[in-house]
Amino acid sequence: MGSLHRIRVALLALAAVTVFGTVGYLLLGFGLLEASYQTVTTVATVGYREVRPLSPVGQIFTMVLIVVGVGTVLYNLGVVMEAVIEGHLRQHLEERRMSKDIAAMRGHVIVCGYGRVGRSASDFLLATGEQVVVVDSEAARFAGLDPTVPRVVGDVTRDEILMAAGLGAARAVVVCLESDADTVYCTLSARALRPDVTIVARARTTGSKTKLVLAGADRAVNPQRIGGRRLAAFALQPDVAEFLDVVMHEDSLDWRIQQVPVAPGSALDGATVGTCRERTGVLPLAVRRSHESPLEANPAPDVVLPARAVLVVLGTQEELTALSLLARGSGQRAAAE
Repeated sequence: MGSLHRIRVALLALAAVTVFGTVGYLLLGFGLLEASYQTVTTVATVGYREVRPLSPVGQIFTMVLIVVGVGTVLYNLGVVMEAVIEGHLRQHLEERRMSKDIAAMRGHVIVCGYGRVGRSASDFLLATGEQVVVVDSEAARFAGLDPTVPRVVGDVTRDEILMAAGLGAARAVVVCLESDADTVYCTLSARALRPDVTIVARARTTGSKTKLVLAGADRAVNPQRIGGRRLAAFALQPDVAEFLDVVMHEDSLDWRIQQVPVAPGSALDGATVGTCRERTGVLPLAVRRSHESPLEANPAPDVVLPARAVLVVLGTQEELTALSLLARGSGQRAAAE
């Protein structure tokens, strides 16, 4: 029996006792107001004198009403207190479990804001197997979220909320709050706490993109602008647009586009782009030789990959997995094995 059902039963029992007492005193000759007053003071055991002198029958009826009424009132108090304590205890235990789960996470993505954009970003990340922590100031927004997904309720512009979401061990932060001002403030806070974390921020206007980058975002994205460009691309070059859409967002296909960073000391450190294709079968699409360098599309086979270069490739899951293993450092390979 749920807490709400027990409270409903308890209130109905109290109402029944009140009606029972009022009717009984009416039959003993009391007026309606006098009968109601006498019933309430008797059941509540406040100790006021009787409204009218009681006959022996009235005294017996009052004793029965006291026994039944006080028991009903105590039951109501117990049910209400149990529901309150149980709710707080459940919430406290749930928050503790979430905190422990988040503290154990490494390399996860924090999604700040669970509106339409945040929900879409979370769904995509979860579908690709990433660990996600969702943060929002309104707990009601998590109603449709998988209960196993860690979440934090609070103002994400506060440093302690970001740290509670595991910012210290996160690989990336996606900021998509309701206003550009909050997004800028959250980006500033996250960058100050973790200078090395990747931050992607949602920009509501074109002008705010520059401010978000200055605040510390690695990328500032305007969903409306991207959506408009995709519509235009489907109108002008539908096959190209469909291909890019499918390889980036379709989970059922055997091949996809992925970026692979080259770790220092890995098998790919100092290797050529052609070697990557020969050893794994992937199709190299672009390479970024350093963090400051631009992307080089369609790299030549003899392009050398230095440490910390990023290779963008197209391939099957098996080919991408093989390339990722080659790109890891010796320590990472040992941990994976």
